[in-house]
Amino acid sequence: MARIIGGITTSHIPAIGNAITRGQMEDPYWKPFFDAYPPVQTWLDEAKPDVAIVIYNDHGLNFFLDKMPTFAIGAAPQYLNDDEGWGLQPLPPFQGDPELSWHIINSLVADEFDICSCQEMLVDHGFTVPMSLMFPDQAKRSAIRTIPVAVNLIQHPLPTPARCYKLGQAIGRAVASYEKDTKVVVFGTGGLSHQLDGQRAGFINKDFDLMCMEKIVSDPEALARYSIHDLVRLAGAQGAELILWLVMRGAMSEKVRKLHSNYHIPISNTGAGLLLLENAA
Repeated sequence: MARIIGGITTSHIPAIGNAITRGQMEDPYWKPFFDAYPPVQTWLDEAKPDVAIVIYNDHGLNFFLDKMPTFAIGAAPQYLNDDEGWGLQPLPPFQGDPELSWHIINSLVADEFDICSCQEMLVDHGFTVPMSLMFPDQAKRSAIRTIPVAVNLIQHPLPTPARCYKLGQAIGRAVASYEKDTKVVVFGTGGLSHQLDGQRAGFINKDFDLMCMEKIVSDPEALARYSIHDLVRLAGAQGAELILWLVMRGAMSEKVRKLHSNYHIPISNTGAGLLLLENAA
């Protein structure tokens, strides 16, 4: 049977991808951020997941304001990364897992979620930056199968935190019902607090971020009770990306163990949180 062996949260800001490409990981600005990732990379090397389900939001590469699905799941044999601006260099294709993708899609539809199924799908920095952080070696990054799950965080109305938490629970049930022996890791990307424009540009709420990092482990349902407007008010216009973390957390068991955590500010005017979680027995 398939099983989820871990959940990981991480920022996905494009500046991280540029820092990796330029080899700036030891620069004073970047070093405290990148120094937090080797324990997670080591865990992945030892756990050897077969599939990474990456929860992210598309930033206009695959979808735009005229067509913005609330939830979209890739069901392609591979996912291409294209030029999306930001100075990012496109990465080699990522391997898909169509069989598991379709199993999850069918299970979610049976669970009354309306899913956009993508048999072709481009992936942007929301997907590629976490993959580069977790698998810095290109050979390992190419070897693991991936399933992109894009959640609308661009065009209001956005899905509620509660709905995203329930989506994660439905993904967890779908994985558990898959008959092939498959080890799955789930990435919840984005966040934490940040606002990129307007009067509050540069806004970071450290106290709220640290509370979220605690509650996502111990009491995710408390976070699911927030509204999108609450998240924008407390965490900035882009701080609503917390709903991506809630999808990841919903996919895991009720009780989890925190194996590693880090919080660092500022990175590109963002509160960057990192968590490595395992399902508790």
